[in-house]
Amino acid sequence: MYRIILKILKTGLLTEPLSVTSPESPAPFLPVAKSLSIRHVDAGSCNACELELHALSGSYYAPERQGIRFVSSPRHADLLLVTGPVTCHMEQALKDTHDAMAFPKAVLAVGDCACNGGVFRGSPAVRNGVDAIFPGTAKIPGCPPSPNILLSALRGLSRPVSGDLPASS
Repeated sequence: MYRIILKILKTGLLTEPLSVTSPESPAPFLPVAKSLSIRHVDAGSCNACELELHALSGSYYAPERQGIRFVSSPRHADLLLVTGPVTCHMEQALKDTHDAMAFPKAVLAVGDCACNGGVFRGSPAVRNGVDAIFPGTAKIPGCPPSPNILLSALRGLSRPVSGDLPASS
């Protein structure tokens, strides 16, 4: 136990610094007040983007502190976040999830596969990118995009509403 603690102290911090860079393509603005509820759907990916999303959800990036949270029901979601190329079998499930969401709603394609089909583009088993199903989809390219880029794009979606909150008496 003592050797492990010494090794940790000698090694130091090995994580990347928290410096947020802007995404290559800006995402559309959603008129939500300081919070963003996200429903994530894996439409047939290789799980690389999911690993980055799990890293984003950890305590290092802590999106909950900024009002960004993942929800399990599309009825509670403001944003549909899609990873992977849309496979033929997932197309209807993706449409049903989108239809179950309340207004206002937006769709965000994360990763090259969700943006344009990636390495699976042109395969008869996929419908290529999410844009083929939901035109005007916001995109975050990358294979996979880093948690910093994801967090920056999600923060851009949840801008605070202008005006001060009323003072409580």
